Amino acid sequence: MKSPESNVRARYGMVVDLDRCNGCGACVVACAVENNVPPANGRATERTGISWLNVQRLEGAGGRAAFLPMMCQQCDTRTPCASVCPQNAVELDRSSGIVGQVPVRCLGCRYCMVACPYHARYFNWWDPQWPGTIAETLNPAVSTRTRGVVEKCNFCIQRLQAARTRHAATGGDPAVAPDYTPACVEACPAGALVFGDLGDPQSEVSQLAQSPESFRLLERLGTGAKVHYRTRRPWVRQAVADAPAPTDGRTHV
Repeated sequence: MKSPESNVRARYGMVVDLDRCNGCGACVVACAVENNVPPANGRATERTGISWLNVQRLEGAGGRAAFLPMMCQQCDTRTPCASVCPQNAVELDRSSGIVGQVPVRCLGCRYCMVACPYHARYFNWWDPQWPGTIAETLNPAVSTRTRGVVEKCNFCIQRLQAARTRHAATGGDPAVAPDYTPACVEACPAGALVFGDLGDPQSEVSQLAQSPESFRLLERLGTGAKVHYRTRRPWVRQAVADAPAPTDGRTHV
């Protein structure tokens, strides 16, 4: 899903505050609505369903609990999914830092799913079905996907495309990357998600990402993920910083 050409190089990223997230799931719903993710097929399981954004429960000793929003981590330095795709269906847009997926190129081999260390890619086992009048409410800015292709979070790149168009039409400074907000960030009632240009040292997201309280999942792999997490609770950090992403929706510590 290639974004419009731009002379401005940005590195859009996100910081997730695990101490603010209460697991309400508003971000999950907003993501699905914005990106035309269909309701789950009746035969779908946790492994075969599609959700670009999952909120996983972390459980600690003594009944402690926290919540971990998990989406594509937008790898940069090393992008495992892109390196294995035989169809060039995965693109790292250098002007935005966003890893996009091109469904029309995908042949469904699922190599990218195997390569992704975060389990953040999903395969369409069934053609999408839209019960009732839901089809009339689909987002016209996002194409629906068909059975046999892989999909994932792309930081609502259609919103970036719209922001670039508005920026140019209103005479915005061509040397400045436009601001925009993904659906999940917009919907979070707790303000747990902060989004922006990591390449701008003055941006809130950049400053939060550099905080000692922030870290990246599986940082030892050197993927250069552009999603950062932060917490003041040592047990939460220990639970997620050095552990592989869970596949059953729950992490136990």
